[in-house]
Amino acid sequence: MNALSQPRRPLAESSSRRDASHFINGEFTQGTTGKFYDNFCPVDGSRIGSVPEGGKAEIDAAVKAARAALEGPWGKMSLNERAALLNNVAAAINRRFDEFLEAECLDTGKPMSLASHIDIPRGAANFTMFIDVAKTVSTECFPMDTPDGAGALNYGLRRPRGVIAVISPWNLPLLLMTWKVGPALALGNTVVVKPSEATPLTATLLGEVMNTCGVPKGVYNVVHGFGGNSAGEFLTQHPGVNGITFTGSTRSGEMLMREAARGVRPVSLELGGKNPGIVFADCDMDKAVEGTMRSAFANCGQVCLGTERVYVQRPIFDEFVARMKVGAEGLKLGRPEDPTTGIGPLVSETHRKKVLSYYAKAVEQGATVITGGGIPDMPADLAGGAWIQPTIWTGAADDAAIVTEEIFGPCCHIRPFDTEEEAIKLANGTPYGLAAAVWTENLSRAHRVASKLEVGICWVNSWFLRDLRTAFGGAKASGIGREGGIHSLEFYTEMTNVCVKL
Repeated sequence: MNALSQPRRPLAESSSRRDASHFINGEFTQGTTGKFYDNFCPVDGSRIGSVPEGGKAEIDAAVKAARAALEGPWGKMSLNERAALLNNVAAAINRRFDEFLEAECLDTGKPMSLASHIDIPRGAANFTMFIDVAKTVSTECFPMDTPDGAGALNYGLRRPRGVIAVISPWNLPLLLMTWKVGPALALGNTVVVKPSEATPLTATLLGEVMNTCGVPKGVYNVVHGFGGNSAGEFLTQHPGVNGITFTGSTRSGEMLMREAARGVRPVSLELGGKNPGIVFADCDMDKAVEGTMRSAFANCGQVCLGTERVYVQRPIFDEFVARMKVGAEGLKLGRPEDPTTGIGPLVSETHRKKVLSYYAKAVEQGATVITGGGIPDMPADLAGGAWIQPTIWTGAADDAAIVTEEIFGPCCHIRPFDTEEEAIKLANGTPYGLAAAVWTENLSRAHRVASKLEVGICWVNSWFLRDLRTAFGGAKASGIGREGGIHSLEFYTEMTNVCVKL
């Protein structure tokens, strides 16, 4: 895991530039649709390779393979046997660390300094952590009285839910895909993965690892494609799928729920967010600025848990804005392999157009641009990439688009507040409820405010500090269900109560 210890050649010269493939029943295939699309590197706009677009036939083959594995060798394995295989998968990801790192950065353009410390290590850890959960979790047992006095005993049994459809996003492709695949497999399910069309490489590479480690055919399947009228829609519609887990936009989640209603299949949804940060005057200013910088600009703002609304108590408002401006302007835009790069490009030109539309709306709706607001001047070899300036606004109305709608770019709006009650009202004044960050050195205030925020996770004096055993998910329009630790059992297993009359 020392991927940055040696100088690296530019990604544009990398031998890892390659075509992607479906991975179905343990075999790599280009499918039968004859449809392909190009995969581009967001760093410079260069073509990485082609990706096959899966259709109904590919989805059907993948679901049937997953079902056969459930009924065959995978379903007959003991927990210890499954655990040994998945521990080998995690170890193999770490052995091929550089390959996964390069593939992830080709697809996303993110700095290797970021991906090497978060994306790839977590991709492996998601297997080992959920193996521990599967091995140690208990079920309930209740003795009960009966009219004849002999009594009865109730105990719970958990069994795999079945074939799980995994639809994963492009912002943290390996991490968020294995966040779903890890518990699904550890608990005995099989999966059909539909990665984002923008980031196909690490999902494909994981198929190689599965084969190398001896994971039975059909346990892990990958079908590439798009959403509507493509692999994503065909997967969610397939009657052989027993559950659907999805990370993405709220609008897409609503459409997915309509598909899941056919057959009354359960869903686990982590959806959009418009996350607040609340900075009180008694905060540690250094920690608050550093943490908010990361939460607004890390991964070029493409983090579901990122902070796009910042509320700062009025006595420190001007200083906080000034320090954030200095910080944003000090971020170095550059190639992923450069260890001094502080921020990479957006994932695609399409996404850049979306983010730039909000930059334009901000000005139209009267916001003050503190810094950024456009496209940076880049060297000629990077000019074709999806680069964008880190941006800070103040002065927008509370109902402005940049305050109410998820942008998913490197930007934030900073607004002053006066009282604790006002800050809580502002933070909760959104349809979303994914995450929040509170910055204060007053312990009582920290507990009090955190308990009143309508979110799935609230950080105090930190951001993106994740214990994988804890519940993760969103409130309100930010999702349904919780995953992580024992909380993943509710989605990835079915519970049967056994009542034995004594």
